[in-house]
Order: sequence, then structure tokens, then C-alpha cells
Amino acid sequence: MACGQLSEEKKATKEVQDICDEVKNRAEYKGKASYDQFDAVSFKTQLVSGTHYFIKVHVGNNSYVHLRVFKCLPHIGSHLELHAMKTGLTKEDSLEIFGK
Repeated sequence: MACGQLSEEKKATKEVQDICDEVKNRAEYKGKASYDQFDAVSFKTQLVSGTHYFIKVHVGNNSYVHLRVFKCLPHIGSHLELHAMKTGLTKEDSLEIFGK
């Protein structure tokens, strides 16, 4: 995958679920909601000066959110930043690049 291109959508892995678990509180604050369920379903990545993760998350019933999480390069500390979030989505909504 070339730098800046969005990868193919893949089934969520344990690593992606761990990312979701780490940013859940920030997502609840940003989305002004409390989520009893926060299960990563699928994801895409975009390599930049780190990695953007675009993650589809099931938050209960037929409700989904999309997260844009940035993971810094290891030499900077590999910390995670929730850059953007889309709410009010369904399972059928496709993962695309969003937010700044």
C-alpha cells in the first residue's frame, strides 16, 4: 500500500479492538453518549507519518460509529489520538476517509 492510500477493509483484529478500548472514553465524550457495547467490526488503514485507523464500531442494536484514530510512529511514542468520529451510522455505511 502506498503512503496516503486507504487500505482494503479488513475484519477487526485484537489490536484494533485494543485501540477502540483505549479511545472509548474519548469517543463517549466526543459523541456525548455512553456506550455499553463498543465492538470493533472492521477497519481500514492509511499510512502517513504514522497510521490512521478508520474503524467501524458496533455500539448496540443497529447503531454504529466510525472512528478515525491516529497512531504515532514508535520513535514518537506510539500514542493514540481520536481525530474524528461519525455517529448515527448503520452496519451498511461504508468506511471512508473523513475528518481532518
